[in-house]
Amino acid sequence: MNFTLVKDCLTLLEKFESDNKTVQGHYPSTIDGFRSWVCNQYRKEHEISDEDPYWEGKENGRSPESAISTLLVHLNRYAKTYSKSAISDSEFSTQEDFIYLINLKAFGEMSKMALIKRNIHDKSVGMLIIARLLRQGFIEQTNSDLDKRSKLIRISERGLSALEKQMDKIRQATNIVSGDLDHKEKMDLIRILNKLDRFHSPIFSRNIHSDELINRVYDEYPFKD
Repeated sequence: MNFTLVKDCLTLLEKFESDNKTVQGHYPSTIDGFRSWVCNQYRKEHEISDEDPYWEGKENGRSPESAISTLLVHLNRYAKTYSKSAISDSEFSTQEDFIYLINLKAFGEMSKMALIKRNIHDKSVGMLIIARLLRQGFIEQTNSDLDKRSKLIRISERGLSALEKQMDKIRQATNIVSGDLDHKEKMDLIRILNKLDRFHSPIFSRNIHSDELINRVYDEYPFKD
């Protein structure tokens, strides 16, 4: 047995666990998480990075963080425009309607709050969407066997039928959103967006009041200028 190699692996694993406790971490504590971390470390150490890209206002001192935030907002609006087109001739009122149904179809019945959290909505907004889907007969609700005070919801046959009628257009809309990215660019983007999602998800789940949110996050996470 190559004990030097074993020792090097253990040292690498210790560094992985140490890094993963910081805000720069967020890798799952599994072999897949460790593998992803090792790959990213190798890329950082051995790849020659391209020149920084241009973004609007860069020459006037606009920060990359500002550009990222604006571009994410723009992309969300583009995606909503395509989604609106995909349901223009359907029974759905909004993009959220069919996204809620897709989640119920994929993951099965769940509580109202579980569905709302999965879609990153405030409770008030999510409850309005669920109420609309119930009125339209797209979902059904039953009492939970574990908690009689809780309701479980599931997609109905009518909801499945309405969803199936629009799936071709919905798939076309999602393909358009990816634009002209090649496969590698799509995979790189997924990795980056997953990293951002792992950062923001636990913050969102704490339901910190808007008045305190920014100050709390800045106090608790070591952002770099």
